[in-house]
Amino acid sequence: MRTVPVASTVPDELRLAHLRWMILARVIDDRLATLYKQNALAGSAFLGRGQEALSAAGGIYLRPGDIFAPMIRDQAGRLAFGEDPLDVFRTCLGRRTGNTRGRDGNVHRGVHVGDRRQLAFISHLGAMVPATVGALLGKRLKGELRGTDTPVGMVSIGDGGMAAGAAHEGLNAAGIERLPLVVMVANNQLSYSTYNDRSFACRHLVDRAAAYGFTGRTCDGTDADACLATMGLAVAAARRGEGPQMVVAELLRLAGHGEHDDASYVTPELRSRFGDCLPLTERTLKNQGVIDEAGLAKLWDEARQISQRAYEQASSEPEPDPAQEDWCAYSARNLRSGL
Repeated sequence: MRTVPVASTVPDELRLAHLRWMILARVIDDRLATLYKQNALAGSAFLGRGQEALSAAGGIYLRPGDIFAPMIRDQAGRLAFGEDPLDVFRTCLGRRTGNTRGRDGNVHRGVHVGDRRQLAFISHLGAMVPATVGALLGKRLKGELRGTDTPVGMVSIGDGGMAAGAAHEGLNAAGIERLPLVVMVANNQLSYSTYNDRSFACRHLVDRAAAYGFTGRTCDGTDADACLATMGLAVAAARRGEGPQMVVAELLRLAGHGEHDDASYVTPELRSRFGDCLPLTERTLKNQGVIDEAGLAKLWDEARQISQRAYEQASSEPEPDPAQEDWCAYSARNLRSGL
């Protein structure tokens, strides 16, 4: 297990870009929470409050050619990897212009544009690990995983998902094959409503890394600089061909499992152990002179404008018409069209 020192390791420009994605994710999540209460969403709302620092730190290091498999609380990472906010609202509002053409749950959206590949989320816990491993093996077969600057695959998972059999199979295969996989584990202390002491018996989830043949690192998931420094080292090591990496961040989701869940099972003692990463980041950057109040206000204003424009455009677009919509599988449609 490696704990990364964070002092003077992250450039201010990257820290500000990271904060921007965190703020935009929070603004979009807040709008989705409101829409859920208005019964306007195609499904529930799953919010990343409290997990933005880790999620954005993962997405910000990815580049075209990489693979990202986000989870339901990874709005910040999705945005940092290039997801368009318009696609978020199109899918969440069930519009036929969305990536799922209005036919699937709002967390299942994925993007494959050019060489930017964000896998569509599979609800079954742990399933995204073997999916990402399979995509990396496909890249290896095509000769794309060579040299010391290789594409990487990043998969996001929680403490609950780490107990799934599919996760074990994927991690085991990644270790054996020495794939450039980065596993970003958000230990948000709760597998829905089950606490860590009933989810795993090891002292810390990162203890599993060595057993799978991974390099393991830990960080404070409420500390943006720690998340940036740790994820940066993990991604760089995977790119250099140093084998699979695991980063376990300690944090707390600051909402229920979804907006349908009031999280009444979270004790005051647990809440008191973890802060909100977003105001903590703002305070740190202000105290260090990286940004001032005017700069922060500008970031929030820009985020609200981006979210509002995307929402308004998506709202004006049509819902699917079952009588006319092509509901067939994407691959089948491509085969018929000769693609």
